[in-house]
Amino acid sequence: MSTSIPRPGEHLPGAAPGADPDAVHVEVDRLLARVQEEGAVGDPAAAIGRQAELLEQAHDVLVQALSTVDKI
Repeated sequence: MSTSIPRPGEHLPGAAPGADPDAVHVEVDRLLARVQEEGAVGDPAAAIGRQAELLEQAHDVLVQALSTVDKI
């Protein structure tokens, strides 16, 4: 007798669970490189807002990856 056991998060709507660690690393590294570029070019005071946006995007990538893994 074989009964399947539901995995945590299977009942939640959304994409299939799974996060590619390499893809997460690549995306976060790309965003962090852009943060450094923004700081190196032009007026530092003007770059702060753009750097904050890029850091927020990197944060969102990490949060999404953790959320995906948490559903597994």
